Amino acid sequence: MILKKVNFMLKKYRTILEQAEAEIVEKKSRFIATVRPVKTEDEARAFIEEMKKKYWDARHNCYAYVIGRKAELCRCSDDGEPSGTAGMPMFDVLRKNELTNLAAVSVRYFGGIKLGAGGLVRAYSKSLSEAVKQLPIEEIIDYGYLKVSFDYSLLKLIEKSLVNTEILSRSFSHNVTLLLKTPVDNLNTIISIITWNYF
Repeated sequence: MILKKVNFMLKKYRTILEQAEAEIVEKKSRFIATVRPVKTEDEARAFIEEMKKKYWDARHNCYAYVIGRKAELCRCSDDGEPSGTAGMPMFDVLRKNELTNLAAVSVRYFGGIKLGAGGLVRAYSKSLSEAVKQLPIEEIIDYGYLKVSFDYSLLKLIEKSLVNTEILSRSFSHNVTLLLKTPVDNLNTIISIITWNYF
């Protein structure tokens, strides 16, 4: 028997598929958070620039973005707010929701009353949380691919044992070769079933 993992990726990730916006008022300051799906850093930067132009008169345009199946690229900015009071709390909202491939911008229109560090953290977090709540979260499941070659006599038995697995192709020569597609979470289970039961 020959087993070969053809492709292997991260098991799954969570993201959004559309844009949302939410506004909150905290001691007369308005916080408007917008979140949008992005796939590249260029898309994230373009979105941030778009929001800066849209809210050109806002005092601060803070942002956070996470890109990549494993959240390989993460950036945030306080845009003039005290360090750690805007960008990082926004990033924490994205992280706690286990989201990736999205960017968030939260703008602040100062209302004349200082909020203090704790008040800013709560306001930026809350505005983004409210925007995220409006969106359905999509869980994207990745698949692994497995190529298995074996004797003809095992074909029916192996096909019956394939749980949550799609047979993409069958080829017949001196052995049978199957190309299988299964959720990555299931890949090792399928390998174990085949190797322990039939080889």
